[in-house]
Amino acid sequence: MFKKIAAAVALIFLVTVAMVQAMEQKKEDRLPGLKIGVKAPDFELQTLDGETVKLSDYKGKKVMLNFWATWCPPCKAEMPEMQEYYTNKDDDEIILAVNIDPNNDVKGFAESMGVTFPIVLDQGDKVSNTYQILTIPTTYFIDEKGIIQEKFLGAMSYKDMEEKMAEL
Repeated sequence: MFKKIAAAVALIFLVTVAMVQAMEQKKEDRLPGLKIGVKAPDFELQTLDGETVKLSDYKGKKVMLNFWATWCPPCKAEMPEMQEYYTNKDDDEIILAVNIDPNNDVKGFAESMGVTFPIVLDQGDKVSNTYQILTIPTTYFIDEKGIIQEKFLGAMSYKDMEEKMAEL
């Protein structure tokens, strides 16, 4: 009788350990672009007002790095949600929107959409190539240490932004 109880306890223990390990494993990153867990490459770009911004300027903060274009319907769809999130974000959070079509009227577009979060212009596609952007919008979520913790392809909702930033 003791052997049966010991065997049952051992089996339950092994099943529990297997379940915990399975739950703790990070999800596999099969999406295009830089991989989750790598250091986000630093870059230097100009804002709409001509100021220089570096990603490294935001070390110690959570960064939502969004790649977009003015002609992209899903990008347009998520802009109001991003603006709302920007208005309500915590002080340790940054939204940085990288525009990949700087030859269009990005400033006029931003004004017409009521966007006030920082927009930088990727002249020559240097940053979008570095981040291996294949589709837009694409958003990387970078933690305070500069490590990519998540990425999202497609238009995000306010809830998506809230959940991803909370996970950092």
